[in-house]
Amino acid sequence: MKKLLKILIFIPVLYLFIIPVYLVGTTNAKPCGGIVIDIKDSSDFHFVTKRQLLNLAYGNSGRILGKPVKEVSVAEIESRINVLRELKEVEVYMTIDGTVHVYADQRDPVMRVMPDNGGDYFIDEDGVVVRRRNLYNPRLHIVGGNVNISSAMLDGVSVLDTSIKNSILKDIYHLVNYINDDNFWSAQIDQIYVDGNDEIDLIPRVGNQLVHMGTAENFEGKLRNLEAFYDKVLPEVGWNKYSLINLEFKDQIVCKKR
Repeated sequence: MKKLLKILIFIPVLYLFIIPVYLVGTTNAKPCGGIVIDIKDSSDFHFVTKRQLLNLAYGNSGRILGKPVKEVSVAEIESRINVLRELKEVEVYMTIDGTVHVYADQRDPVMRVMPDNGGDYFIDEDGVVVRRRNLYNPRLHIVGGNVNISSAMLDGVSVLDTSIKNSILKDIYHLVNYINDDNFWSAQIDQIYVDGNDEIDLIPRVGNQLVHMGTAENFEGKLRNLEAFYDKVLPEVGWNKYSLINLEFKDQIVCKKR
């Protein structure tokens, strides 16, 4: 009886060992059935294309379809696609039917940076800098002027990282996020310009005046003062009365008539 019980226990245990080995051997012998590309938010952002990811997935071999599954390295495919800074996350895996799946999550840009010294970049929600490589232009606040994109930023170090010193972009990042989170300011502010003294000018969409913020210090309070000025003063005197609205002084607004 005990011998029969041991046999009955041994059979399912043996089954659990043999079946996975059999399945692995069978799967490895299969030809690859192709590649499925899934780009998250592809209708909202167009930083990468399926063709671009396919080309990177193929690599130098030029083909994957029909190759034995054991000759297809998902780790190598993932590594090749990961070179794209436009992607926040890449995951490559193979299903049991021999199909390679590529999941790509694009970065979510919060502003576009066009320095006076040249270049065209996006900065995403994590503060990561991405070069603008194609004609795709999402509707973003544009930051120009005396801003510097360092080599460390181009290597993937966030503008928020503590290793990035003396960069106005960290202050601009927080300012732009504040503007984006406020319906009024998001609609009102068009561009942001940094002058040679690291002071900030705002270029509004409505009105024909320049708004000089000064430094980024206490930008929330400065914008609150400006909103009150827009609400109470400009409707009375006219939106085009002043050529300059200066917010740099504490608790006051100084204007220059046109």
